[in-house]
Amino acid sequence: MTILVTGGAGFIGSHTCVELAGNGYDVAVVDDFSNCLPGVMDALRQITGRQIAVHRCDIRDTAALAEVFDSHDVSAVIHFAAKKAVGESTLIPLEYFDVNIGGTVSLLRVMASREVNKLVFSSSCSIYGDGYSRPCAEGDQPEPANPYARSKLVCEQIIEAAQAANPDLAAISLRYFNPAGAHPSGHIGERPHGIPGNIVPHIMKVAAGKLEKLHIFGGDYDTADGTAVRDYIHVMDVAQAHVLALEHLEDRNGPRALNLGTGRGLSVLELVKAFEEACGISLPYTVTGRRPGDVASLVADAGLARKLWGWQPSQDVKDLLRDAWRFEQVNRSG
Repeated sequence: MTILVTGGAGFIGSHTCVELAGNGYDVAVVDDFSNCLPGVMDALRQITGRQIAVHRCDIRDTAALAEVFDSHDVSAVIHFAAKKAVGESTLIPLEYFDVNIGGTVSLLRVMASREVNKLVFSSSCSIYGDGYSRPCAEGDQPEPANPYARSKLVCEQIIEAAQAANPDLAAISLRYFNPAGAHPSGHIGERPHGIPGNIVPHIMKVAAGKLEKLHIFGGDYDTADGTAVRDYIHVMDVAQAHVLALEHLEDRNGPRALNLGTGRGLSVLELVKAFEEACGISLPYTVTGRRPGDVASLVADAGLARKLWGWQPSQDVKDLLRDAWRFEQVNRSG
């Protein structure tokens, strides 16, 4: 039996492949490699000691995706493949809807045609929007504030509709709160093409001297220091949660969505200070105007995952930053 990981060459997907392989699962990756490191599959083989099957494919191509399913005995799917930059989504919203929603519909069609009825979906804390100054719980009303968040919410709703039509479909949506960091080996981590839209890889480029300074978007939010507050969680903790999700997919009366976060929010300035303390490097920065689509605060109430699965983060933000910096140092030229 094989776990098919869409977007498995990407940041969270690649780390999840490591966890899956480490827990004895056979893994196959499908990815269009539009926003991945070119050597990530070689790095995965180096870390896991296993040959991981990989297929270059846009999952919106239903026929090509069906061929991938036909080449493996797929027992479950973990679905990461999506565009994910909040700011970019405000500039090209139709592209985000096409890729994220269209890709999910295509995947569900192929899964149904091949009678694959287990799915873990990569959702996002961004669906909660800007309406909560306290930690967000799964029962809170979604208020997506940008096209990226809206696309993730629509995908959750589409999956729920598919479950209503097919009672055999077991699916869980995992809502992440700012995954960051890297594998402790330093061989895989977060390095998107171009200037990073996420803050932690942006910090690493500044610290490495590849960018002049960090641009902090917004210094006038209703927060303690005026900068946006987020819940940063180590990517390996998120990856581990996917293995648990697979094991709990068929729980009777199980949840359809779970938050993954630490429950502790850090402002951007607090994150900068944490990096300087963890890595001993002074970080130049400037505060500029707000970025379209951003919200003041997003922090997780992850109590449900702890109650139902016994899951909780094992690493803190300084561990996250040290691992991200190690990845940057190991891969300075690539």
